[in-house]
Amino acid sequence: MYYMYIDKILFPVTPGKLQVNINGSNKTLTLINEGEVNLIKSPALTDISVEVLLPTLTQYPFAVYSETFCTPDWYLERLEEWKQKKDPVPFKILRNFPGEDRALWDTNILVTIEDYKIVEDADSQGLDVTVNISMKEYRDWGAKKLVRNKFGKKALVDKIRRVKSPAKSYVVKKGDSLYTIAKKQLGNSSRWKEIYKQNKQTIESQAKKHGKPGNGQWIFPGEKLKLPKK
Repeated sequence: MYYMYIDKILFPVTPGKLQVNINGSNKTLTLINEGEVNLIKSPALTDISVEVLLPTLTQYPFAVYSETFCTPDWYLERLEEWKQKKDPVPFKILRNFPGEDRALWDTNILVTIEDYKIVEDADSQGLDVTVNISMKEYRDWGAKKLVRNKFGKKALVDKIRRVKSPAKSYVVKKGDSLYTIAKKQLGNSSRWKEIYKQNKQTIESQAKKHGKPGNGQWIFPGEKLKLPKK
């Protein structure tokens, strides 16, 4: 079974196709005596594109809803909110073993909503709506400045990303996700998996108690999570 989430919102019909472009930024230079050489640089941001079906009237047997049936305009409003808010959101596609809740593997990445295209085709889809969503990987970053120490030497100092030593535990608040907790407490949102592994039993039991799938996409206010060392 496949599940697709954007910022904890489950989309009813899992897309039949997911395109992930792992972009590079290497450059080829031509040197006078050496010929062509490869200048290796840090990887570029990943692009993700997906086509999603949004049922208008019919609750298809292959559709999955976390709460109640919602019409396409509700999902389109969420997409516009994410785009206008100018903040990254978690994008997840979970793949479970057939007939089981165990995860086969998953795509889990922090993204920005770049653009989306709404398609209404009465001949092939009736009243249903298809949305083509384009997303881009988000990476934390911060400005740096050069300062002189007492010996007159220049040193690089991080101007923005000063992260305090994390506490040993954290109590989940409303609106939290493992991404935001990892970013605020550890200074790196990609460390959410470490928090999940260290608290897997607690997270899974609470998700099951609330009737939600596990794998770290659901945490609830009041949960006390252990934090890994920085």
